[in-house]
Amino acid sequence: MITLEAVTKTYRMGKVEVQALRGIDVHVESGDFVAIMGASGSGKSTLMNIIGCLDVPTSGRYLLDGTDVARLDDDRLAIIRNRKIGFVFQSFNLIPRTTALHNVEMPLIYSGAPNRRPRALEALQAVGLANRADHQPTELSGGQQQRAAIARALVTDPAILLADEPTGNLDSASSVEIMKLLAELNDQHARTIVLITHERDIAAFAKRTVELRDGLIVRDERRVA
Repeated sequence: MITLEAVTKTYRMGKVEVQALRGIDVHVESGDFVAIMGASGSGKSTLMNIIGCLDVPTSGRYLLDGTDVARLDDDRLAIIRNRKIGFVFQSFNLIPRTTALHNVEMPLIYSGAPNRRPRALEALQAVGLANRADHQPTELSGGQQQRAAIARALVTDPAILLADEPTGNLDSASSVEIMKLLAELNDQHARTIVLITHERDIAAFAKRTVELRDGLIVRDERRVA
């Protein structure tokens, strides 16, 4: 599903070049649950942005379902980001002063999809938040806000769920709840999940860990069942 071949990324800041990625080769099969780990500056966020079609490699290739992403125009990339990839962020990114239900509906509104309300309710049900559908973000706990954000990511039925530090703003108990939810989505619904984290106890929920250091993969291990 996801294949990166010799991917590099170089940022230019004035006369200074910073190599965020130095030649990444990685393949993620459909239905896998991969944690990308690394300290700050390791390149993990850059890698996530490339996988999410938010950035492009300086060199190398990124194939998504066999399609070279570099050959897609802006319209095709926007469609992929809206329908094929679901994003979950550390800061939830919920719209204040509107309900959880309306927040979950937003990707469907953008795409002009039909049956938005029942689909949004179904997504909230899937994350155990249907009983809070009419509540605004300020009326939800951190864990509930992240559940709403996951429901929003799931509502378009994407093939891939990208979660960028999804437990970064949560307490320990809520973090475990969110990771159990992601593991359930992967195990029971075969959802492909790519998780960014710097915490080993969070990465332990994934089936596979890819560790970055200075823009290179230094470890790629699958969890022993």
